[in-house]
Amino acid sequence: MPTYDYKCDACEHAWEEFQSIKAAATKKCPACKKSKARRLIGGGAGLLFKGSGFYITDYRSDSYKKSASADKPSSGGGESSKSSGSSSGAKSE
Repeated sequence: MPTYDYKCDACEHAWEEFQSIKAAATKKCPACKKSKARRLIGGGAGLLFKGSGFYITDYRSDSYKKSASADKPSSGGGESSKSSGSSSGAKSE
């Protein structure tokens, strides 16, 4: 359900409400109880998909990938433990 922003013209109280798209706009202010509330026009929420399989990571430029790989050595311990984990897995077989 979308979130709508409201503001009361009588007392200037502002709030958010989760409502169905089909629901009528709220007219009554929860603070002053007057029927002076109006729905504000909002920009909406931006949507970012992160992780493998999504655009934000799959189609990066080569320069971005190079700078990202330059940042990884500080957290490279996680990658080396993965590779050592796979080699230890081979030893146990």
